[in-house]
Amino acid sequence: MKKLVCILISLVMCMVAQNFAVVAEANQRVSVSAKSSILIEAKTGRVLFSKNAETKLSVASTTKIMTTLLCLESGGLDEEFIVDPDAIKVEGSTMGLTEGDIVTKRALCYGMMLPSGNDAANATAIKIAGSYEGFAGLMNERAKEIGMTRTCFVTPSGLEAAGHGSSATDMALLTSEALRNPEFREICSQQSAKLRFGNPPYERWLNNTNKLLGMYPGVIGVKTGFTDEAGRCLISACERNGITLICVTFDATNDWQDHIALYDMGFSLVSPKTIGLTEGLDIDIVGSEVDSISIGSEETITIGMIGDESNKITTKAILPPFSYAPVTIGDEIGKLEFYYEDRYIDSIPLYMLESAELFELKQEESKLDKFLGKIKRALGM
Repeated sequence: MKKLVCILISLVMCMVAQNFAVVAEANQRVSVSAKSSILIEAKTGRVLFSKNAETKLSVASTTKIMTTLLCLESGGLDEEFIVDPDAIKVEGSTMGLTEGDIVTKRALCYGMMLPSGNDAANATAIKIAGSYEGFAGLMNERAKEIGMTRTCFVTPSGLEAAGHGSSATDMALLTSEALRNPEFREICSQQSAKLRFGNPPYERWLNNTNKLLGMYPGVIGVKTGFTDEAGRCLISACERNGITLICVTFDATNDWQDHIALYDMGFSLVSPKTIGLTEGLDIDIVGSEVDSISIGSEETITIGMIGDESNKITTKAILPPFSYAPVTIGDEIGKLEFYYEDRYIDSIPLYMLESAELFELKQEESKLDKFLGKIKRALGM
């Protein structure tokens, strides 16, 4: 037993040492101007580069990633409403809102992510929570769910306030979560967008402040930021061969080149790995001559890995305890979740691979007993 424990401890130490070695080598290969930075693989959270990444700093308008995510998650994105007249009276960058303007939440999301509108962020907070304090509570609650441990949100826009700030690690986690939302991914990737708002609403164009979108192939976002205290802040994401990397730099003098250098290095380290269902699954069927049928999926997901890290990937099938007949080939029954070192990666749907007809009881006692027996077994009775 002691020998087994020693072996397990040795394996864990070797994996930890390997992770440190990868980051240490990357740090030697790339020098960045940023005070704090991190580069991760988006789905697994695998750290590829780190510099003062755990330090809590001012994060300026990259705060709007959280504000936009909460706005998208609140629903009713295309319902029109009149912006709060006080919310839009704010310093700094704006999307051009004026008193009496009719907008939608979707328009506010574009206004936050492209021209970095502080007016849009404030209007979002008041619309969703009724107050800045209430919205900050929602921001911090969501941050806790994501696992952001060095973060405190006070303002929806990122304008400076006592205690407001985060770390590069936390903001990379937030960005990874936000990019899982297809609408967020679509919005932050646009170099410009035509929106309709005003009083009365009319069409106009908004331009994205993120110049990296046109500077480096594969960049799909995400957000710029600047205040005198925070300096130049930039969070970006880049996709290549099915792999998405996320880069964060805070207080940088040359952030565009920092991100390009980190992506050049990062994509040279990782290789795409396709993962899917590797073993047969089945589910009990109630109400049919068939006791159980096979389920599965041909769908896969792609992640970026360094070497063979297959031992770090685990799966969890999310299924009901049984299914009632009739069922048809192709019916969706659940999902298979993938985890990298206990961190959720993604999921694929699971489908019925066979059909099962509903049997007719016809007063046949043996079939009725079998039917009831299946239900009892499925319920653990």
